[in-house]
Amino acid sequence: MAVTKILARKGRLDVGVRYVLNGDKTNEQILTASQGCSTEHAVSRMMKTKQHYRQTDGVQYYHIIQSFKPGEVTPELALEIAKAFAAEHLPGYQAVIGVHVDKEHIHAHTIFNSVNADTGEKYHSNARSYYSQIRATSDRLCREHGLSVVMESKAEKAVSYIEWLRQSKGQPTFRSMLEADLREAIEDANDIGHFFLIMEHKGYEIKHGSRLGFRLRGQPRPSGTGLGRPGGKVPGQERFMIPGRKDPLFTEDGIRAAIGGNLDAIAAGTRPAIIYRPRYQPYRRHPKYTGFMALYVHYLYLLGKAGQRQYPPKMTPHLRREIMKFESYKEQFAFLRAHGVSTAEDLQAVRARAEETLASLNKQRTILNVRKKKRRAFYDALSDAEALAPAKDCYESGMPGMEEPFARYMDAVSALEQCGIHREQLMAEKAELYRQLADVNREIRRARKEISMCDTIERNRPQMEHDIHVAEAKAKEVERDEYRRR
Repeated sequence: MAVTKILARKGRLDVGVRYVLNGDKTNEQILTASQGCSTEHAVSRMMKTKQHYRQTDGVQYYHIIQSFKPGEVTPELALEIAKAFAAEHLPGYQAVIGVHVDKEHIHAHTIFNSVNADTGEKYHSNARSYYSQIRATSDRLCREHGLSVVMESKAEKAVSYIEWLRQSKGQPTFRSMLEADLREAIEDANDIGHFFLIMEHKGYEIKHGSRLGFRLRGQPRPSGTGLGRPGGKVPGQERFMIPGRKDPLFTEDGIRAAIGGNLDAIAAGTRPAIIYRPRYQPYRRHPKYTGFMALYVHYLYLLGKAGQRQYPPKMTPHLRREIMKFESYKEQFAFLRAHGVSTAEDLQAVRARAEETLASLNKQRTILNVRKKKRRAFYDALSDAEALAPAKDCYESGMPGMEEPFARYMDAVSALEQCGIHREQLMAEKAELYRQLADVNREIRRARKEISMCDTIERNRPQMEHDIHVAEAKAKEVERDEYRRR
């Protein structure tokens, strides 16, 4: 699947192009392509188009991002999909494409000129064109290459105040529960009739008409739940909700198309016929925290109450600053829980393991960098031969000023011929080497973060214990004063 996004930019064109073609993100520009211009002269060609049609003001370029699900696509396939998308959706527009592999999820960036080189018309983007053109084209290309399709989209309308209030408190809403049930039913259904049957079994009434409406029926009230008299009913919804107003996926046509896409994927063998849902697990009381984790639970509770001006009644300036770091303390607590750290000895053991991992990763990176250095001349020649290939055609056609790029191209081709390795093999070797380097660098950053987290937790502990002691002493003092007034 690919999550798509389009951004209109009025800033400098060269900054955007340089970001997309960044060699550190695109394996030294191996994962790059262009349309209507070369990657080397993209900025100058786009600016000449703007000047020719006198369209130099306003939006300078558009930036389309396609983010793919981790592990579902290779960088080469992502580049192929991005090139096909540009060719189909952007005919006549000069564009540069770069597939970035510096993060866990592969994402393709396409920057294209806001002015069409053939017609001189400026590109315009809105919500309708996004869903009917950009999103539809990207989803179809993903299906054609055996990838899954995103089944969620941003709502085009604002939610009600009650829904917003419940969402802000982290509480479920009828709309969020309905949309989750709809997506699950779409994934499990064999046809539209089966879909309606699943929704009825989930407890919904369905209103058929120009738009599909869903309403949660009242359920029998179980005994022993503290919800009132047994034998009654838990109230459902008074009105039908029409989710198709906000998301075209939940219209009848959208549901039919989604079910058909699922069946096509099952027939192609790219999707399992049966999706196994996680088995229901009854609630189990969490074991009591001790040591470091107990300290962090207590401190997070203190910061949460202090932020709500409930406890302690008067905050120290230090505690007020600590409230601003609430999220970082939550991250530290999650780290402690993930590694099962309760004592200082546990923390030191985690730090020692991280240091050993870091030392091993540094050795691996050194070996890879040595291999990269030995092949550097060939890799540079490979990049030059790919980037300067259009210069050869321009030179042979008699275009002036192409002597220097053509000479560089010939030098690169000569170097590749002398190395004795086939170009495709060298390119595959280079891509694999840079992928390994990216993986090792990511693991090094993770190990360094673990070491830094251990140091931060050890450093924060005394101050946290002091803050808790001071806050509790103040709270007890206030309680004594209130008792004396009574």
